[in-house]
Amino acid sequence: MANSMYHALTYATVLEMQAMMTFDPADISAAGNTMKDAQAVCQRCVCVLEMGSTCHLSALEELHAEVCYAECLLQRAALTFLQDENMISFIKGGIKVRNSYQIYKELHAVLLSSTCVHGDSHGHFEGGVKLGVGAFNLMLSMLPSRILKLLEFVGFSGNKEFGLQQLQEGSSAHTFRAFLCNMLLLCYHTFMSFILGTGEGDVEDAEKLLQPYLKQHPKGAIFLFFAGRIEEIKGNLDAAIARFEECCEAQQQWKQFHHMCYWELMWCFTYKRRWKMAYFYADLLSKESAWSKATYVYMKGAYLSMLTNEECQPFVESEVALFRQVPGLKQKIAGKSLPTEKFAIRKARRYLAETPHPLPAPPLEMMYIWNGYTVIGKHKDLTEGMLKTLDEAQKNLDQHPKTEFSVDDQCVLSLLKGLCLKHLGRLEEAEHYFTLVLCNETQIRLDHYLVPNALLEHGLLCLEQGRQEEAIKLLEAAKQNYKHYSMESRTHFRIQAALHKAKATLDNGIHPLISSS
Repeated sequence: MANSMYHALTYATVLEMQAMMTFDPADISAAGNTMKDAQAVCQRCVCVLEMGSTCHLSALEELHAEVCYAECLLQRAALTFLQDENMISFIKGGIKVRNSYQIYKELHAVLLSSTCVHGDSHGHFEGGVKLGVGAFNLMLSMLPSRILKLLEFVGFSGNKEFGLQQLQEGSSAHTFRAFLCNMLLLCYHTFMSFILGTGEGDVEDAEKLLQPYLKQHPKGAIFLFFAGRIEEIKGNLDAAIARFEECCEAQQQWKQFHHMCYWELMWCFTYKRRWKMAYFYADLLSKESAWSKATYVYMKGAYLSMLTNEECQPFVESEVALFRQVPGLKQKIAGKSLPTEKFAIRKARRYLAETPHPLPAPPLEMMYIWNGYTVIGKHKDLTEGMLKTLDEAQKNLDQHPKTEFSVDDQCVLSLLKGLCLKHLGRLEEAEHYFTLVLCNETQIRLDHYLVPNALLEHGLLCLEQGRQEEAIKLLEAAKQNYKHYSMESRTHFRIQAALHKAKATLDNGIHPLISSS
C-alpha cells in the first residue's frame, strides 16, 4: 500500500468516512495523517518531467497519479467543511485546496483535448475528474456570496447545475469513482440541500440513484440509511422509522451508523410530536455518541419541557437540571466549537438563574434550525398538528406575566407559526407573522437570529407567489443588514440558495468552474 496510490487513497477515504461519523478527535487526526500519507504516495508517482527526472510511468499513469493527488486534497477539504460552519473555516479550507482546484481544471482540459489517449483505464481517470470538478462546482456554488467573492478573487468559482451534471455523468459510468459520485449526489439531495439550503434537492433523482444499490445490497447499512432519509423528507415518517430501525439491525460493527439513525429517528418522532420517543433517542445519543453531548442533553430537556408535570414523573431527570448541564458540556472538535452547540448553550442560559425562565417550545425552535418545517410541510396533518402545539404554547405565554424575554418568546412563536401557515397555504396569515417579528426587532433581547430568518422566510414566501423583485429585496436585506447572530453561517447558506432560486432566470453571467465548451 505504501507504493500504490489507489490503495493508499481508498484506505484514507475509509478512515475519513469513519472520522466524519464519529467526530472523535483521534479518528479525525488519524484520517488527516493517513490522507497526507496517501497524498505523498500520489506525489511520488507523479513524474516531474520539467525537473529532468527519469520517468518510469506512462502518460496515463501520471494522469491517474495527478487525479488521486487532487482527490486527497479535496477530501481533506471536505473534512474541513464538515468540522465547522464558521466563515473563516470555509475561507481557510477553500484557500488550502486551491492546488486541488487548479489540478482538476487542468485535468479537465486534458480530458477534453483531442490528444488525450484513451487507454483501458481511461474511464477511471475520467470518473475521477468528473468527481472533482462536480464536487468543487457544487460546494462552491452553495457558499454565501461574501465568501464566494473572496474566493473568486483568488480564482475560484462554481456553478451548481454544471456540478450536478458532472456528478450525474460520473455516477452513471461503471468506474472506480461512480460510487463516490453517487454518494455525493445522495448527500446533496437528502442533506446538504436541506441543512445548507431551502430543501431544493431532487428526491426523485435520489431514489433513482439509490435503487440499484439497495436492490444489490438490501441489507447495506448506508443504503438503508439513505432510504430512510428519503422517506423522511417525503414526509412518510412511519416508512422512514422502519428503514432506520432496519439500518440499525443490519450491522453492529460501526455504531456510528446507529447514531446517525438515532438522530433521524429523534426528528421523525419530533415531527410526529411523540415527545417521549424523541427523548428516548436523544438519551441514547447522549450516552453513546461523542458528536455533541451539549446538543443531545439540550434536546432531552427540550422534550421534557413539552410534557405535563404528571407525564414527567417517570423520568429521573428534570427539564431544568438538564438545561443547566448544557453549558458545561461544550466541546471543541479539531479546535472548533459546533454552531449547534453554541445555539443550545445560548438558549439554555435562561435556566441558569435561580428562577428559570422557560423557553416556549424548544424542540420546535431547534427543528427550524435543521429545516424540519420543509419536511412536515409536505403533509397537512403533520403541519396542522405542529400549529396546534404552537397555539398551545402561545396560550401558555399569554397566561403568564410578561418578562424581559416575552418579546423574544413571542417572536419565536410568530416565526414558527408563519412557517406552518405558509405550508398550509394560508399565505396572508403567514406574511403577517413574519412581519410581526420584524416589527419587534428593536425589542428583541437575545434571539437576534429571528429577524434575518424572518426576512428569509418572508422572501421565500414572496418567491412562491411570483413576487420576485420583492423577494430579492427581502433576501438582500437579510444578507446585508445583520451580523453576529446565532447560526449566522447556516442562515447565509440558505439566503444564498434562495437568491440563487430567485435570480435563476438572470444568472447568465455566472460562469462554471470549467465550461464544457
